[in-house]
Amino acid sequence: MSGSSLEVRAGVCVRTPGAAMPVSLLWAVDVYGRVYSLSTAGQQWEHCRDALMEFKRVTAAQQCCWGIACDNNIYLNVHASDLSIRYQEETYENQRWNPVDGFSDRLLPSDRWQWSDITGLQHQPLDSFRLPSGSWEWEGDWFIDENFEGEPTEKGQGWTYSIDFPATYTKDKKWNSCVRRRRWLRYRRYKATDTWAKIPSQQSTLPDPFSDISCGGWELSEEPRGRLSLWAVSLQGKVWFREGIHHHNPEGSLWEEVSLPGEVVQISCGPGDLVWAVLWEGQLIVREGIGRDCPKGSSWVVVDSPSPDVGAIHVAVGMNVVWALTKDNKVWFRRGVNSHNPCGSGWINMVGEMLMISVGLNDQVWGIGCEDRAVYFRQGVTSSELSGKTWRVINVPRDGERSHSSASASSLQSAGCYFCGEVRGQSVASDVESDTEKGSTDGATGLVASDYPESLDAPADQTSDGPKPLIPKVTSDSFISELVSDRDSAKTAPSVLPEEDDVPGDGEVTAPSSGAALPQSQSGGPHDPQWSNVDLEEAQILQVQTGLVPESSDTCSLSSVATYTLAMEDQYGADEHPLWAWVSGGGCSVDTHSQLHWFNCSMNSSSLVQSVQSMSLSVSPAQTAAWRKQILEQLSERSKREMDNFRHYEQAIEQSVWVKKGCMQWWRDWKPHKWIDVQFALEQFTGPEGNKDGILFIYYNFCEEKKYLHAFINEITILVPVLNEAKHTFAVYTPERTKQRWPIRLAAATEQEMHDWLALLSVSCCDSRKIQGPPSKQAVWSITCKGDIFVSEPSPALEAMPYPTPCDQMFWRQVGGHLRVVECNSVGVVWGIGYDHTAWVYSGGYGGGFFQGLASSTDNIYTHTDVKSVYIYENQRWNPVTGYTSRGLPTDRYMWSDASGLHERTKTNTKPPSPQWTWVSDWAIDYGVSGGTDREGWQYAADFPASYHGYKTMKDFVRRRRWARKCKLTTTGPWQEIPPISLSDVTILPCATQSSSGVDVVPLWAISNKGDVLCRLGVTALTPAGTSWLHVGTDQPFKSISIGAASQVWAIAKDGSAFYRGSVSPQSPAGDSWYHIPSPAKQKLKQVSVGRTSVYAVDENGNLWYRQGVAPSYPQGSSWEHISNNVRKVSVGPLDQVWIIADKVQGSHGLSCGTVCHRLAVQPLTPKGQSWDYGIGGGWDHVTVRGNSMEPPRFRLPVLSQSVLQVKDVAVNGNAT
Repeated sequence: MSGSSLEVRAGVCVRTPGAAMPVSLLWAVDVYGRVYSLSTAGQQWEHCRDALMEFKRVTAAQQCCWGIACDNNIYLNVHASDLSIRYQEETYENQRWNPVDGFSDRLLPSDRWQWSDITGLQHQPLDSFRLPSGSWEWEGDWFIDENFEGEPTEKGQGWTYSIDFPATYTKDKKWNSCVRRRRWLRYRRYKATDTWAKIPSQQSTLPDPFSDISCGGWELSEEPRGRLSLWAVSLQGKVWFREGIHHHNPEGSLWEEVSLPGEVVQISCGPGDLVWAVLWEGQLIVREGIGRDCPKGSSWVVVDSPSPDVGAIHVAVGMNVVWALTKDNKVWFRRGVNSHNPCGSGWINMVGEMLMISVGLNDQVWGIGCEDRAVYFRQGVTSSELSGKTWRVINVPRDGERSHSSASASSLQSAGCYFCGEVRGQSVASDVESDTEKGSTDGATGLVASDYPESLDAPADQTSDGPKPLIPKVTSDSFISELVSDRDSAKTAPSVLPEEDDVPGDGEVTAPSSGAALPQSQSGGPHDPQWSNVDLEEAQILQVQTGLVPESSDTCSLSSVATYTLAMEDQYGADEHPLWAWVSGGGCSVDTHSQLHWFNCSMNSSSLVQSVQSMSLSVSPAQTAAWRKQILEQLSERSKREMDNFRHYEQAIEQSVWVKKGCMQWWRDWKPHKWIDVQFALEQFTGPEGNKDGILFIYYNFCEEKKYLHAFINEITILVPVLNEAKHTFAVYTPERTKQRWPIRLAAATEQEMHDWLALLSVSCCDSRKIQGPPSKQAVWSITCKGDIFVSEPSPALEAMPYPTPCDQMFWRQVGGHLRVVECNSVGVVWGIGYDHTAWVYSGGYGGGFFQGLASSTDNIYTHTDVKSVYIYENQRWNPVTGYTSRGLPTDRYMWSDASGLHERTKTNTKPPSPQWTWVSDWAIDYGVSGGTDREGWQYAADFPASYHGYKTMKDFVRRRRWARKCKLTTTGPWQEIPPISLSDVTILPCATQSSSGVDVVPLWAISNKGDVLCRLGVTALTPAGTSWLHVGTDQPFKSISIGAASQVWAIAKDGSAFYRGSVSPQSPAGDSWYHIPSPAKQKLKQVSVGRTSVYAVDENGNLWYRQGVAPSYPQGSSWEHISNNVRKVSVGPLDQVWIIADKVQGSHGLSCGTVCHRLAVQPLTPKGQSWDYGIGGGWDHVTVRGNSMEPPRFRLPVLSQSVLQVKDVAVNGNAT
């Protein structure tokens, strides 16, 4: 026989010589846990009968398949090949020469072991070698390697000689050869091919079983051969990586835990460097830093769910594609994914609803339908069109079903039951009864209820009363699906997805198999045991309404013919339609030239055409009339339905539209990042009810193709001016952009043009959100590092549990003025401090700055000034001839630079921070530098950069001094100056009693810029500026102060120690004495904030501390507890809310410095909270929530939801987002 063939038996790939195309396998698991494989050259699912237990999930590569069985263990199925898996074990026998015995095993105490590895460091006797698992076997006994470097050794004994250990060995013995060694070899072979072998557990058992598994990474490197990356998810949401998987060790060596930003429910690994996972909250995370030398990667980046309202539940990745499913089973495609940008650029909603999805080789895609649980294949996927064109169901039988199905089809066809609904119903009933009898006698598939045949012939409006079939699900999948899925369980089940080209019409032309999809209540064959596995459960689904024909010949029409014709596609009967739970195409190779036989109709095409022709000749005039009448009714219903859906279309045309256009520059999103010229347009429209909204468009050219970027006005959360010396720039944030830490950055031609656009966009955003007038008393205030002031109106659900409003959705609007610090309370008293330490009080207005006209109030707007210093450094290096000079080494920093030394800053080229600032002084030496200076302002150090001091030593080879120049900003805002004392910090009692008169005194404490503690007298809601200062004595200068409920006053001294002020009350507003509070061990505190019952502090190293044991009877507390690191500032509100400015937060393009974060789950029983919610940033320097006293709405959840939806504490660190 000259030809060759390929066949697959029980999931084993068999290749015969001369095959036309390579064969690969598609793996799937049905709802009963049985594993099947489908060959690319095959036409039926092959059952892996060697699997002695049920499986939950599988993940495949070309050479193997991994699976999680229902006993929660990991199993491996390695495909047999012509080249067996052999591993060479080796050990070395070492001997030393002595004058008495010659060469013997009597070694010196300092020598290596008698039996060791090649280095001599590890003891390896022959009897110490063990097989890694039961899947290996020894091929023979130990033998001596008689060759050395390709040549035989002396007398074939394998000895090699050297002068000592370790040294260069030779095969010839010399006069000075004092030591010798020889190598012993033994081979072990992997024998568990084409069968499921259990992966041995490591010495320290894993804490909890695995719930998901994914393999890939074989494209990362060719060395070692056959290397794989295996990722797994445990039930506790942890991620594990399997080390050491390659051709000679297919099982791997050990599991290593991978750190996470949250709890993971599912993970997917592609053939290359793509690894995505789904968090419990519905977000996705992407692993970065994966490469040939680091297959585990280095960090995670968070990507938002495709739908802002519905979280993700499943993700699948390939080489350059990412597919995802949300909790409503919608399918999403991620565009722009590649090795350089593993996070991609955006989501595209695809047609169809799936339970899970899998990406294989060549980025081909498979999925399991949401309703029918059939396996679908994505057709049209090519390298140029990775998203494909349409879903197509894989319609092939399983092994052992063909003969029964063919007989059933031929018997039905010969019966001639084409028109009479009564006969058709009886035919179905007879089949059902026969199957029921078989189920009672031999254990084959049976029906759920004995009265089910009557329900098939019932009228359409009575189908809901019939019994519902039971579909068993794999426990792990069902558990997650029921928790996070919010889809309607009463959806109808289409036989194919709407994107399919051959979808039936709106009539009754539907396959009865979709309506009578009777699942197997027991295992599929007579030899299989009855299903009793405890890891599976049954979940009811509603019976699907299909082509139901009333028992009247007058109404029986051609629709019944079409129903039967399509029903022939399922020739094996509804009770045998496979219900799939999982599919894996990781090892399945399909390309555009593959000839697949997966979609063949089960019925012979010629017989189908012949039957249709015979049916057409038998149609009577009465049936034709009824058929036409039915079509007209359907067309009428469809027209009515479409008119209802578009009844508001005319009103949409009547809306007023206003467009403003301009030219700007845009900092493009992709690398290399650079400014490009764009067309900028704002389209505003007013709805029929007066609602205002708009869309922001950015038109740009890419590869000579015109494209655009857009943002809805009601989705914009903030518009921020950006500090830039060369351009007039501002940033546009949306919730999605906030999560990515990558806003839309735009630059205008002039400062006036930028201000005009900012004012226009701000007004449009406020109009769309119906925000007008001054900020409320409950507002949250914040300040950027540029000094711009922003305010946000909190929603009542901002602190609600367990579903608080995400703080990345908060809308911030700008208030005129320029400050460094702002503090407020719940009666509307707001104070601020400028960069020049001037104190300001909020006047009650809004707008100012670049806001003009209706965007700003006409009164309560005053001139606002601020002064700040700009610093540059003069650097010098010492040499023996001239001493300290400005001639440094080639590797030194610039001789005139900024503080980092990375940027050149001279007196002539250094400009004010922005065009709004003007110089008001000349350059002068600054003697107030930390660490001190000498008389000339110099600081000395051993090298750049290092720790500087104000005196010279013999080891100091470099020096620097700081120059300062003041610049001034003049603007307007709702602020009034409070002379004459300059302040560095201020605090206002956050829980003041709100009275209608507004004359209650509000305690206000402050610290002067010299470190003195002050108490402001006469502060009320009507006179927020107060009347006079009262000095509070201290024995050292202070730098931070905060007052909380019950007049608790805490302060931080400049040396980093904490103090508590005793006996503060309305009768004694200044208290009587200070009590020293020990700082955390080896830490110096820099800021403190006090709420209702909580006291938080931040140290100089960015650690956040919580004071334990604070009580009315013991207000000083007992000890400090560490909460988090990476914190700049903290603000504790009147309800003990905790907000911080995080120092560094990971974004999609890098670290973001200065981010507003909110502590979640802060409650009386859990005052420390549980996790962080990340808001606007970076570039933020201050936030205060001490005015937000709105109690959150309270509601109770079921016990299950409370136990499952607990969020673990994740510290705010550099890898967080």
